[in-house]
Amino acid sequence: MRPLDRLPSIRAKLGSVIVFAVAVTILIMYVAVGFAFRRYEQDRRFRELLIRTRAIAALGFDSAGRPSAPLLKAINRVPNRVVVVDAAGNRLVGDLPVPSTVGRSLSGQLDTGEMADQEYIGVPIIRDRAALGAIYLAQPVEGSGIAGAIAGTARFVRTVWWELLVAGAIAAFIALAMARFLARGMTQPLRDMAEAARGMARGDYRQRVHTMSRDEVGRLAEAFNRMAGEMEGVERLRHDLVANVSHELKTPISALRARLENLLDGVEKPTPEILEVMLNQSERLSRLVDQLLDLSQLESGGVPLAREPVEFSSLVQRVTSDVTASRPERTVQVRSEVPPDLPMVEADPERLHQVLFNLLDNAYRFTPTGGVVTVRAARENGALRVSVQDTGPGIPAEHLPLVFERFYRADPSRSRNDGGTGIGLAIARSVVEAHGGKIWAESTVGKGATFSFVLPADERETSKRDGGD
Repeated sequence: MRPLDRLPSIRAKLGSVIVFAVAVTILIMYVAVGFAFRRYEQDRRFRELLIRTRAIAALGFDSAGRPSAPLLKAINRVPNRVVVVDAAGNRLVGDLPVPSTVGRSLSGQLDTGEMADQEYIGVPIIRDRAALGAIYLAQPVEGSGIAGAIAGTARFVRTVWWELLVAGAIAAFIALAMARFLARGMTQPLRDMAEAARGMARGDYRQRVHTMSRDEVGRLAEAFNRMAGEMEGVERLRHDLVANVSHELKTPISALRARLENLLDGVEKPTPEILEVMLNQSERLSRLVDQLLDLSQLESGGVPLAREPVEFSSLVQRVTSDVTASRPERTVQVRSEVPPDLPMVEADPERLHQVLFNLLDNAYRFTPTGGVVTVRAARENGALRVSVQDTGPGIPAEHLPLVFERFYRADPSRSRNDGGTGIGLAIARSVVEAHGGKIWAESTVGKGATFSFVLPADERETSKRDGGD
């Protein structure tokens, strides 16, 4: 487990990260400032050494030309190495070697320089404008190169450590306060999502998260809202599916039960007409169950497609014949405008027959007596486009996006009375999408509806035709 994983909230993690970053920044600042001012402490000590040397030199020599008693007493108290020379440059007092540049101080000038690891300052002792001698004080100097830079940096930081510590503490406090303030706004959508997720776990899929952020958290909130909307739609469809399936199953079962009770009670006799009605209801029940199983397998991808090249024009003729034969009582003209030279399509012929039958049967049922149902097909951008157009009442625009949903009916009473189950178009959509195509509906109220789908053409047949051209 990473260290931050132990913290209970994002605000705590963000605050810890910011404080750590501030601490590292302040540490780097200490080093950078200390390195930049590493000579500052050495210069300050040099100035103090100069002041101390001049103060001692002011005590002067006695009348015999020897260091005075106050000068000797002051020399004994200083922690620096020291040497006192006479006018000839000879050592009088001290443990410091006589610098080679002693001539400068004896000529009345200030003498500075370095010997080994010591830097020195020489001040002349003047009486009556003549140099009687000189006094030198020395102190250690920092080394050269990296070692010297590190030593100078550490020496400077030690002199101002408390100022830097106070500045760092203030900066860390301000950074932590700002981090908590900013983190509250940044993590609010996350807390809202956690609360909404708990609500969704209880079955309330109306939960949404409101945020104005455009960053990753905002995009996460948008994705959460889309997921919640989709789950709400799925839950609604589940309720609708249960209700619709229950209703669709209840209708034929109730009819069968009523007939059977009448037969048992002797109200009705088992005539061929009554038995035929019961058979029709049982077939309707069986058809509904088969369609539900078929749709479930198609949507789950559990039904393999037996693809093979299919000649579409002959398929349309067979489907048209099946639809008209299944409804001999309807006087509706079915017109085919399918050219015989269409490219072959790579599809499952039984499933494609199912799609066309559902579309034609749906158009046939909703087209009034004397109306026309037209089937068209054409080659379009290397694919096969098929449309089934009727001259029925049409579908209102608000119903068009929903016509392919299970059990959805734009006119529930009519389609139910006419034998429809509300599953045929859902099966058609699943089959078309399983073949890599798409299906849609267009309609003008009062002028009819058009259901169209597109399937990829057989590439081998397309290549052969293109080569022949």
